[in-house]
Amino acid sequence: MSPPERRSTPPVGEPGERGAGTVLVLGLGLLVVLAAVLIALLAQSAAMASRAAAAADLAALAAADVARGIAPGVPCAVAMDVAHRNGASVLSCAEGAGYAVQVRTELAVRTPLGAATGLARAGPPP
Repeated sequence: MSPPERRSTPPVGEPGERGAGTVLVLGLGLLVVLAAVLIALLAQSAAMASRAAAAADLAALAAADVARGIAPGVPCAVAMDVAHRNGASVLSCAEGAGYAVQVRTELAVRTPLGAATGLARAGPPP
């Protein structure tokens, strides 16, 4: 008597692992999509933080110029105007000793991870 013949795939109707590869590929595909979305959110947050920091830098520099008498106006009013032109609002503006100005800004556009803020100080070295 000869040994029974072995089949590489189970016959129709018998339990097996048919379709397990499809489930694995779908799971890995979902993982790749989630990773791409997370990377996009982090990149957007980094870009927004950079924009908020740039708005704070420009506002602080303009306010320091006014404090030194190089440009006309009131330092914090000029800082608010410059920040507004850069898509941000001024959260705080403080004039310090020696023509120093510190400005904190927040972008008008919010990200899913929160508001982007920037902080800058302009003036002579401390």
